Amino acid sequence: MHDGSDPLNDPSADMPRRRKGIYMLPNMITLAALFGGFYAIVMAMNGRFDLATVGIFAAMVLDSLDGRVARMTHTQSAFGEQMDSLSDMVSFGAAPGLVAYVWVLKDIGRWGWIAAFVYCACAALRLARFNVNTGVVDKRYFQGLPSPAAAALVAGFIWLATELELERADLAWPVFALTLYSGLTMVTNVPFYSFKDLSLKKSVPFAAIVLVALGIAVINIHPPTVLFGLFVVYGLSGYAMYFWRKAKGRPTSVISTSTDEPDERGLHE
Repeated sequence: MHDGSDPLNDPSADMPRRRKGIYMLPNMITLAALFGGFYAIVMAMNGRFDLATVGIFAAMVLDSLDGRVARMTHTQSAFGEQMDSLSDMVSFGAAPGLVAYVWVLKDIGRWGWIAAFVYCACAALRLARFNVNTGVVDKRYFQGLPSPAAAALVAGFIWLATELELERADLAWPVFALTLYSGLTMVTNVPFYSFKDLSLKKSVPFAAIVLVALGIAVINIHPPTVLFGLFVVYGLSGYAMYFWRKAKGRPTSVISTSTDEPDERGLHE
């Protein structure tokens, strides 16, 4: 049967098809974050653990930018979301676990690589759960410890111990416990404040700028100690919030407490 249409006389047939591509700017930032994780692994293999931690922290900064840049420039894409998630797996999943293993966990045999693998596996599970739960999680909270914060706990401890020149032989089991804690906390349902409801576009009192300046000054006293202390506080804050909400009789789960689409959909934590 002939439907009466002539593809040769169809005006749309003369229109050139739009070629699909990818947006350069946000994906370049994501690639840079991926390089930070790769760099951390290479530096750990070469025994430069100070530079390995720098790579992980650089990846954290870049990871916080790519999604925001994509939204500001209206260059969000499904490709970018998937790329960001894969980059996070390398920088905040594989890299911290491998750096911790090469640094000291290998000294305790199979327990060391078990701890590193559990951390890596929990990071993968945490990122996969985030991808499928994006629309049903209260945007004010993360479900479990976000992977960059977990990486910061592990890398921050290594950075601090390296700066203080602590004896690595005495740190194997503390690192074992910290690695397991960071990994397992990523896959819990404990709510961690996401800071996503804070807007940098709103006006703030002058005192807020003064506090920011004081915070920068305090960090510069001894960055490894201050930053690791902040990450420890944040890493424990979720459990404090969980038990506080439980004691008050409030819901402790962040699933389905809000049906709003999170503003940070394109930014995998």
